[in-house]
Amino acid sequence: MRHLFTMDTKDYDPKGTRKFRPSVRGLIIRDGKILMIHSRKYDYYKFPGGGMEPGEAMEDALCREVAEESGFSVVRESIRDYGLVRKISRGGETDIFDQENFYYLCDVSGETGQDLDDYEAEEGFTPMFVAPQTAIETNRFHDHMGKWGLVQERECLVLERLTEEGYF
Repeated sequence: MRHLFTMDTKDYDPKGTRKFRPSVRGLIIRDGKILMIHSRKYDYYKFPGGGMEPGEAMEDALCREVAEESGFSVVRESIRDYGLVRKISRGGETDIFDQENFYYLCDVSGETGQDLDDYEAEEGFTPMFVAPQTAIETNRFHDHMGKWGLVQERECLVLERLTEEGYF
């Protein structure tokens, strides 16, 4: 998979313990809009997806995460590589959080209903198809009460890349 970019905050002790976390994210485009998860509590958008379980295959993780967060089922035959974003930041007092985010273009079918974690439900995660510019402007210019700044910018950069490459 091609490397899109790396976000490195350099806010950690380079001698700290490095914790790796592979993640998958779905890019579902329909009628010029993209499926995003909106946090009603903090007013930001993110792509449906999340961390892989130990031993879990990427496609299985993508299908599970998209279904849990959005309530849609991924059409497995539609899955295609898009790109990798690496995010490196402090993950505690002495830890380095090193996350590889694998983005996949895919289609979805009927809704199955969300299966949210407690924090996702508390944030009011809501799936919606939005214009890319709406998500970018919301993430960059709305007040999010200090929540998830690096994640918001990562998603903006991916949306801008998709736009530049003619997906919208």
